[in-house]
Amino acid sequence: MKATIITIGDEILIGQIIDTNSGFIAQSLDRIGVEVKEMISISDDKKHILDTFAQLQNKVDVVIVTGGLGPTKDDVTKKTFCEYFDDELVVNPEVLAHVTELIEGFYKRPISQLNKDQALVPSTCTVLHNKVGTAPGMWMKKENTVFVSLPGVPYEMKYLVEHEIVPKIVREYKRPYIIHKTILTYGQGESLVAERIEDWENNLPDFIKLAYLPSPGRVRLRLSARGTDKEILETALEDKIKALDAIIHDIIVGYEENETIEVVLGKLLKKQNKTIATAESFTGGKIASILSAVPGASSYFRGSIVPYATELKVSVLGVSQELIEKFSVVSAEVASAMALSVKEMLKTDYAIATTGNAGPSKGDSDAEIGTVFIALATPNEIIVEEFNFGQPREKVIDRATIKSLEILQKEILKIVQ
Repeated sequence: MKATIITIGDEILIGQIIDTNSGFIAQSLDRIGVEVKEMISISDDKKHILDTFAQLQNKVDVVIVTGGLGPTKDDVTKKTFCEYFDDELVVNPEVLAHVTELIEGFYKRPISQLNKDQALVPSTCTVLHNKVGTAPGMWMKKENTVFVSLPGVPYEMKYLVEHEIVPKIVREYKRPYIIHKTILTYGQGESLVAERIEDWENNLPDFIKLAYLPSPGRVRLRLSARGTDKEILETALEDKIKALDAIIHDIIVGYEENETIEVVLGKLLKKQNKTIATAESFTGGKIASILSAVPGASSYFRGSIVPYATELKVSVLGVSQELIEKFSVVSAEVASAMALSVKEMLKTDYAIATTGNAGPSKGDSDAEIGTVFIALATPNEIIVEEFNFGQPREKVIDRATIKSLEILQKEILKIVQ
């Protein structure tokens, strides 16, 4: 079963908002064995929408459209559906009752004609009831293709996908199994990882595909198995992952999409009943942001100090001015002092500190642009490593952030092992 996802809205095409709906829909369809062939963003133009529908007709099994279902005149999706299906808009009593209850009962204001018009739907469509908003979803079929229209508001779209579309597809269509397993590696680049696993990759069966998903400091390896026998797929994936682990065990830090390094670290810190804090200069709190984004992080993440300016390293963290003058603010000595200070101030077991020249120009140090010092204060010692991550600035910050977490993980694992 094949699908295309369409987002409608000029605001997407001009970059005013970022399309996150397509990613959520694609993941939801993938989990039930529907293959997404393409994602398209188009303008709020009736002719453009009609042309796109015609091009997709009978090319895919389902077209899911988000956007253009609001109550204002610039929202054209319902009228366009009517034209494409040679239909007319009629009032759906159930939708009208829901909209009335939501506006008058919840929002405590009189319902307007624009609100009432949300209950207008094509007469032949299957209405997908939107319990969390006013715009209903619409399901219509023409020849061999189903066209589904959803509101563009993310939480309304997600509700309809989870409670209406996915269950309906599962009930009405026979689909293959698509199983993904993601292996997370840290510390080596894509080309080096590929060299190490070349023989393993060359011996994958035809029904298992490997994709490399690199980002600064890490590479995700996604295995995708497709077929009609779920048990065979799962067994084959398990065997291949075991063989892969034997080859690159030293850089594997977790599995599946939710097992990012920050999630793995959180589990390790919880298991050991240890805490962590950060003192970040050029990374600007990014390490703290990643650590604190994990649900339950409050049990191990104590907080962060971001002394971006040199004088704050002295006045807030208590780093010696003489130390800075002697070794430079971008130095192993200052990084060590920052880590030790924040560890003592926030009373933690571990502390990460970063100082460096991320660019594009040099700051209060003569160190080369891209030079980074990362310090980790552990319960027993202080570890400092120096790197040069080059340019651009965003790359330096991203790589230093991931490298900091990698250093922390390796130290914690020494105790676990």
